[in-house]
Amino acid sequence: MSDAPRLLITGFGPFPGAPVNPTMALVRTLATLRRPALADVVRIAHVFDVTYATVDRELPDLIARHRPDALLCFGLASRTPHIRIETRARNAVSMLWPDADGTPVRRGFIQPGADAQMFGPHTAHLLQAVRRTGVDVRSSRDAGRYLCNYLSWRAIAATRTEGGPLLAAFVHVPLTAQDTASQRMRVDDLASAGEAVLLEMVRLVRAAKRAAGTRR
Repeated sequence: MSDAPRLLITGFGPFPGAPVNPTMALVRTLATLRRPALADVVRIAHVFDVTYATVDRELPDLIARHRPDALLCFGLASRTPHIRIETRARNAVSMLWPDADGTPVRRGFIQPGADAQMFGPHTAHLLQAVRRTGVDVRSSRDAGRYLCNYLSWRAIAATRTEGGPLLAAFVHVPLTAQDTASQRMRVDDLASAGEAVLLEMVRLVRAAKRAAGTRR
């Protein structure tokens, strides 16, 4: 099979309290972005409904069908004004907030007795890549206790299965505004940050495939 890097790029749809989710447009932009470094890169775009059942059903199916080398996941952090590169997923689920289907959460953990899972040292490279754009970005150890953290957990777990993706990352983005006078992040800045993350992830995948001798 081809050595061309394969990336699954995901976002989320709207959910209660967030009728507009900027990750939907960001995922489409990154999946169609034209750059020399992306000429041979296979990019699969997908937007999850904000439900636990959707993630559990669709993520394994997407991985099985597309065999991605990396998972690049985006989610909305509406109360944070900057980009957040998540470094871990906590073994925690909020029992206070049902998902977008109204499904109640019946336990406050994902896996009994498990510790937090780390994405890995590659998150530091993603952080530096965004910093070089001048966009406000921070490293984060707390992806919350909702679907973003849940997808982070499932994505990390996928990298630890035989034949699974080599790398996974989760990036929280803020709400955006077209108006430059707004206190929110501009759409163009979000796109620049997303592009930087994508290009760095492709570079990391190429390096990981060389190191592993992987041919997919």
